[in-house]
Amino acid sequence: MNSPISLMLQQGISFFERSNFDSAELILKRLIKIDSNCLPAFYVLGLIKVSQENFKEAVGFFKKAAKLNPDDFSIQFNLAKALSDSECDQESIPHHKIAIKLSKNNSLAWLNYAKSVYKLGAYVEALECYEKVLDLKPDYAEAWSSKGGVLHKIKCYEEALQHYDKALSLKPDYAEAYSNKGNTLNELKCYEEALQHYDKALSLKPDYAEAYSNKGNTLNELKCYEEALQHYDKALSLKPDYAEAYSNKGNTLNELKCYEEALQHYDKALSLKPDIDWALGNRLILKLQMCNWANLQRDINHLVEMNKSNNKIIQPFQLLPMIDNPQLHKKISEIYTLHKYPDNPELGNIHFSKEKKKIRLGYFSPDFRNHPVALLTAELFESHDRTLFEVIAFSLLQASDEDQIRIRLKNSFDKFLDVGHLSDIEIAKLAREMDIDIAIDLCGHTSHSRTGIFSFRAAPIQVSYLGYLGTMGANYIDYLLADKTIITKDLEECYTEKIIYLPSYQVNDSKKTISQKKFTREELGVSEDKIIYCCFNNNYKILPTTFESWMRILKEVDKSILFLYAESSVVEDNLIKEAKSRGIDSSRIVFGKRIKYEEYLERYKICDLFLDTLPYNAGTTASDALWAGLPVITLKGKSFASRVAASLLTAINLPELITSSQEEYELLAIKLGNNPNELIHLKQKIENTKLRSNLFDTVAFTDKLEKAYLEAYDRYLLGSAPDNIDLAKA
Repeated sequence: MNSPISLMLQQGISFFERSNFDSAELILKRLIKIDSNCLPAFYVLGLIKVSQENFKEAVGFFKKAAKLNPDDFSIQFNLAKALSDSECDQESIPHHKIAIKLSKNNSLAWLNYAKSVYKLGAYVEALECYEKVLDLKPDYAEAWSSKGGVLHKIKCYEEALQHYDKALSLKPDYAEAYSNKGNTLNELKCYEEALQHYDKALSLKPDYAEAYSNKGNTLNELKCYEEALQHYDKALSLKPDYAEAYSNKGNTLNELKCYEEALQHYDKALSLKPDIDWALGNRLILKLQMCNWANLQRDINHLVEMNKSNNKIIQPFQLLPMIDNPQLHKKISEIYTLHKYPDNPELGNIHFSKEKKKIRLGYFSPDFRNHPVALLTAELFESHDRTLFEVIAFSLLQASDEDQIRIRLKNSFDKFLDVGHLSDIEIAKLAREMDIDIAIDLCGHTSHSRTGIFSFRAAPIQVSYLGYLGTMGANYIDYLLADKTIITKDLEECYTEKIIYLPSYQVNDSKKTISQKKFTREELGVSEDKIIYCCFNNNYKILPTTFESWMRILKEVDKSILFLYAESSVVEDNLIKEAKSRGIDSSRIVFGKRIKYEEYLERYKICDLFLDTLPYNAGTTASDALWAGLPVITLKGKSFASRVAASLLTAINLPELITSSQEEYELLAIKLGNNPNELIHLKQKIENTKLRSNLFDTVAFTDKLEKAYLEAYDRYLLGSAPDNIDLAKA
């Protein structure tokens, strides 16, 4: 005769088998109050919670069952999976291992283990696990697709495609494999094919939220922004708690300059998933772009705290205007590079290049167009010694053929290759086939970056220059160009690259012309007796501490105004509000818009003094101001980005305009604002010396740079590892 406990257990299991989970749970919970060692009751309660997708409660029940019988395969198997499903992957690993030990040939146990180690970033181990699954069950479509996902993650895209195709040959209606293949095709810039695969996935599974969001990402790449938004909205209608779709939609709204809406979507994504990849950084840089400083320091502190776990929190470029800390910049770059562009051996070792008559230089950039990088480097490419070097452009972004600076650049190179439509590995292969000796990345961690090209080792020597003001955090970038103002000896440890020290960091175009159009103060609504302070830096570079300095300067110089660039009306409104809150009338803040480059240079001539930002200094804008004859005051910090303007002022022999504290910066700006004759003297000094200075002598700069290239190349031929190269003496 069955005991009351046995009858209760049977009744509870019966309700469970009929999916009457509430009744089953009620009976089984009563049972464990009577018998706290009833293993089957704990186990079935765990299964009930799994069925309800309440994985955390399931874990609790399975743990109690495992304590009663640690050698039961089913208990360990389900405990490991429930831990993984509740995002406790690290804790799940020992239980996966026990399950596998108890049933070595269980393909599903190996599959679950593979998924957990993959989520933990142990991609090599994940691949080994998937190979074990496929040894046990060669026709396991999910394992083929999942292994393809790991190969995608480590940038082995062609191999990933082969695995998706194998999965689809085994299971032709496998929607997830189609969507995953679409993701890989998207990375290979095969956008139309990617869209076709997402559409196929959605035809098989119309409620597939992830496929809608992924398709939105591809449409975003194609700049089909409105259509992308529609796909994110569809994903969210199917899955309202889909954090990634909110974040992706925020990115597209940002592209459309719908800043307030973008901010709301980042906020929503982070409320659903506080550690979602890169959203925290995207949100914070957007706030800076808007000059929305509400709770800014709290947000920055939170970001730093979140980063302690080495998560994918912020992209390196986004950190530069927030924090002046070269050690942290290095750490962020290393995390970002490891996750996005790890060292990739897929092309194998690069063949050793013997000494040749001409060294082949490959300059890689998405900015061979009307862009600050192109405006600075045009004369450099023209000036290279063609008896020693062959100079080849790898243009990573298509631009208008009517773009005058692009036309000039096309005539500056020995070869100009439009390769933006190619994948990273295809471009790296091309560079190898062309026997490029030194590859120079002019982009770094900035917009439209293609760091993946260099992760495949496009050339024996790889150099970072100009575009990104910091370390790349990559072991495959050999050298970084700088000068001794920017990187002092004690800061070398903050860079993964070896440093090439030049007399001056920034190259310039000494041929650039200034418009004949004359700007007047009257056009700005400013009287002739006013002192015009200006800063045309990007808005995200303005921190509250800098703005407060500017307001204190205006208070001390009665007849002064501040002339700024504003990207949008949102920026204007926010800065006016901030000025008023600090006791400055809105009439003393004047905003300018983007105008033609030659006219922009001429516009500097109606200004009296350029006020720099910290921790992200003026770069091109500072050298533009100096070229136009306008003095620049800077506050030198610790990091690369916070020392660039000091480098420029040193190179043009104006060290008296470099300050080392906020107080010194303000006092100097006030002193000069109250002494117009000193400003006239500084302007005259610039005009008298600029063409002879390290800053604007492009031919001399090119000569030093070429000597550095030759020395790096000689080290390579000798089989020596990269090392610092010091050509800093003028």
